[in-house]
Amino acid sequence: QVQLVESGGGLVQPGGSLRLSCAASGIISRYYIMGWYRQAPGKQRELVAHISSSGSTNYADSVKGRFTVSRDNAKNTLYLQMNSLKPEDTAVYYCHGQHQISLALQYWGQGTQVTVSS
Repeated sequence: QVQLVESGGGLVQPGGSLRLSCAASGIISRYYIMGWYRQAPGKQRELVAHISSSGSTNYADSVKGRFTVSRDNAKNTLYLQMNSLKPEDTAVYYCHGQHQISLALQYWGQGTQVTVSS
């Protein structure tokens, strides 16, 4: 059974930092493109960042220079370091994995809430 379990969300003041983690089980994550998405109330889910199996990264313009995605294949874990957080970063953050060859193999985590507020 495949599971992606996020952790690290919470309430933080503007300008603060959080580090999200996504622990994968049931898959060998190094064969997957791993990413973070977010969904704010009343908005569509959007890509935040993703990282390929080789370590290439891609970021949404809104988070470039503030967020850093990384992965530890030995631990089957994905991370998202979020710095200089803004109220508009408030959303539920989801971990996503997509097999790099069999693209139909995709999995989602259950999400973790990030709230940026003073």
